[in-house]
Amino acid sequence: MPTLTIADVHALHEKVRAERPLVHNITNFVAMTIAANVLLAAGASPAMVHSVDEVEDFGRIARSLTLNIGTLSSEWIAGMKLAAAVYREAGKPVVLDPVAVGATRLRNTAAADLVAMRPTVIRGNASEIMALSGVAGIASKGVDSSASSNAALDSALALARSSGAVVAVTGETDYVTDGSRTVAIDGGHPLMPLSTALGCALTGLVGAFVAVAPAFEGTVAALATYAAAGAIAGQRVRGPGFLPQELCDALYALDLAGLEANAAIRAV
Repeated sequence: MPTLTIADVHALHEKVRAERPLVHNITNFVAMTIAANVLLAAGASPAMVHSVDEVEDFGRIARSLTLNIGTLSSEWIAGMKLAAAVYREAGKPVVLDPVAVGATRLRNTAAADLVAMRPTVIRGNASEIMALSGVAGIASKGVDSSASSNAALDSALALARSSGAVVAVTGETDYVTDGSRTVAIDGGHPLMPLSTALGCALTGLVGAFVAVAPAFEGTVAALATYAAAGAIAGQRVRGPGFLPQELCDALYALDLAGLEANAAIRAV
């Protein structure tokens, strides 16, 4: 299939806005507010539900599930696994964000167990994708990447092929691969890594797009949409403090012209 065009991305964003998919997020404490606001600004409907006692009920009404291992506990891991099983059984997309995998045994075990449950999409920074794919000698810096996104391309391909997931590596340039097709997305702004939880919020946005589109196309469209909004927001601020608010405003108002001027998609 040819690479998605920016017009295709805009059409999928309009579909998100029209359908307002309910996205079930089991995410970390740091990310909950900004992730919910990003989803609302983009036109989706967020739910932040992590209790093992109600994830099955949400699995019956939500369109997609995102799992973020940023602030883990045994109870949250149990909720993630139960939710993943419910959504996979229902044929609904599951997006995994393996935050800081490689840093601790708990994270490594949780991430490996969730990958074994066959998520639809895996989104992480370069270090996370490299650690998750089993590349040796990659030093974790917690939630920050110690490698550039292009350094993780081979790892992303290997992970996509072994897991069956679409894999997204985000960084200065974003990459999306399903193991056979690979595209790069240019855009964003250098201030984005300086504002906490923007990557986690992107995972929620991926959940919204894959609720209305196939996994590969939806992931590419989500990343291109976010890249454009990030570029616009970065031009409006003097530092990272107000970036999340400006990002939400940019997502809310984003149109085809804004996408064309601030994001690009190319085959790799």
